[in-house]
Amino acid sequence: MHANVTAALERAALHRTRFDSRFEQYFDGLGERFDVPVPSRYVPRCLELLREFSMRGGKRLRVVLLYEAARLVTTDEVPGLAEAALSIELLQTHGLVHDDIIDDAPLRRGGPSTYYAYRREFPDHGATALGLAILAGDLAAFLSTQVLLEAEAPAELRQALLAVHTRTAAETVAGQLADLERDSHALPDEEFLHTVTDFKSARYSILAPLTMGLLAAGGDPAPHRARLHRYARLVGIGEQMRDDFLDLFGPFGDDPADEAKSTGADIRSGRRTYAVRALLAAATGAEAALVEAALGDPDCPQATLGRIREIARGAGVDRRLKAEIRRYAEEASAEAASWGPYWREEAVEFFRSLPLWHVARMS
Repeated sequence: MHANVTAALERAALHRTRFDSRFEQYFDGLGERFDVPVPSRYVPRCLELLREFSMRGGKRLRVVLLYEAARLVTTDEVPGLAEAALSIELLQTHGLVHDDIIDDAPLRRGGPSTYYAYRREFPDHGATALGLAILAGDLAAFLSTQVLLEAEAPAELRQALLAVHTRTAAETVAGQLADLERDSHALPDEEFLHTVTDFKSARYSILAPLTMGLLAAGGDPAPHRARLHRYARLVGIGEQMRDDFLDLFGPFGDDPADEAKSTGADIRSGRRTYAVRALLAAATGAEAALVEAALGDPDCPQATLGRIREIARGAGVDRRLKAEIRRYAEEASAEAASWGPYWREEAVEFFRSLPLWHVARMS
């Protein structure tokens, strides 16, 4: 592995470790900054579930991007950066809690979704479980803005970070609305899928951390918004295609994280993802009828899912998706390579290499 890539991966691991420790500290001290109604049991339980869910973590991609974006400008410690990381991950918690309600998803990050945790606790009171899960997601969203307002940073910076944060949150909700609209189309246009990915995922997972990291480090992201957005959109589309591939076909590399991906959820939920769209466009006759019958069937048997995968492979859907994932990764890498005149070379190399890491694992 190239020395620059090795160093970048080591920095990413350090960012994740440091952040998880800081996240624990945040939840430990939350009671000092947040008035809990006494003698309420529901509020402490909500905070407990949010903590447990948030600390399951994942790849912490947004945190890594945030810290590496600051390195585009400086390697010094940056005031406000830790709070920006907390805010973006709390916003992620909010989004996932609500996503799992919309998708009726029992599992998330190897454990129960917040919604299903409440459903187990209130098996005979579905409305209560639903209401508590909605409010848990809402609370995470409000906490994500509060942490920025309380950051130990200049007031002007706090305001700038909050402006990015709230704009991103609104765009993400708009993306979620468009995501539900996507599934109302028999065969959504690919450009519509790109727009959904841009708003629902790329802007808050990639563009917002890049923008907030630059702001915290004293950079001015405004003149660079177009190039940052191009990069975020390309990476976001490639990563969404990768997730859709994993759900239909299963792991294609040696990344242990891929092993945790369940397959068939998109078919059972009737989602018109990149992979499902490609499959619908390629299948004909009885095979198309089989796919259409399975879409949206929550009880679709494993044998049928296996047959659908065979149909997809036979039609070359897996090969085309891999080629598209590779193309978007290479275009994103080329976009980052053009950043050289503006920012530190070492940090630019990180963003140039990032989209290619997963592609290198594809067989």
